[in-house]
Amino acid sequence: MAVDRVLSQEEIDGVFKKMRAGAADESKTQVQLYDFRSPDRIAKDQLRAIQLLHENFARNLASSLSAYLRAYVAVNLVSVEQIPFMEFTQCLPSPTSMIVLGMKPFDGNAVLEINPSLVFPILEMLLGGPGKMVRMTRKVTEIEQSILEGLLRVFLQDLRVSWQAVSNIEFSIENHETEPQLLQILAPNEAVVAISIEIRIGEMAGMMNIGIPSIIVKMLRQKFDQQWSVRKTLATEDEHLRVLRLIRSAMIHLDARLQGPTLSVGMLLDLAEGDVLAFDYPASRPVDMTVNGKLKYSGEVVTSGRKRAFEVGRLVTKP
Repeated sequence: MAVDRVLSQEEIDGVFKKMRAGAADESKTQVQLYDFRSPDRIAKDQLRAIQLLHENFARNLASSLSAYLRAYVAVNLVSVEQIPFMEFTQCLPSPTSMIVLGMKPFDGNAVLEINPSLVFPILEMLLGGPGKMVRMTRKVTEIEQSILEGLLRVFLQDLRVSWQAVSNIEFSIENHETEPQLLQILAPNEAVVAISIEIRIGEMAGMMNIGIPSIIVKMLRQKFDQQWSVRKTLATEDEHLRVLRLIRSAMIHLDARLQGPTLSVGMLLDLAEGDVLAFDYPASRPVDMTVNGKLKYSGEVVTSGRKRAFEVGRLVTKP
């Protein structure tokens, strides 16, 4: 039999309070806007690894350019960031010197851009001039491009060596361009890792920019992690001291033994009280000491008060 139940005023007030509390919680919910046109972000640790990689590239390039140009060259990494390809090209001057790079064995192209403020002074130095600041806004001619081939080989060799820590990428020159807006190797919204590097030669300075497709960098994620783990195994001195403090109170087993000849089981069974076993061990030969079963020291058994002791002669190193 159904029973009609009438709610009390307190129960009705409790229902309305719960409804108001739920509405307040919903109003506090944070809504994060997401632009589906934006590229997927590369993990921060991977971006940091790319930064360390190109810091090494900058140091190597400074030495290589100094030898190639016979002048003091300073190379500094300015920034490493992930941006859309369209934004990358819009940041470049026009006209400029751009080189489309192959990245074998991967399908895809990278971009190497050298500002005119850097290209023309270097061209002057390669032709025997002083290489002073020359402000020009014209395009690089085919003859000038051929003169720059040796310089580009220096760039690509150091870039190849730096990336060997992650993957053996064969960077090669595939094409030359002068107008960033006409470069169509990637979709406008496709992400690239943009690396900006400042190069100083005497009083002259200019920028070099490298754009690497993010999809290729993501394909190398596992190799970046392996390279980072190998780097982390090289412990610092502070880490060595910390581990030493932790294990200082540990107990170890020391064992000094005379390595004698072999003995048959029959002879062992015939041993009786008072028998003397000849170890055939010269008294002048050092005795080996093992630490937890590992050979570590060589020395002699001596007397210390009323006890036997071991005098360490030398530390045994691995051959």
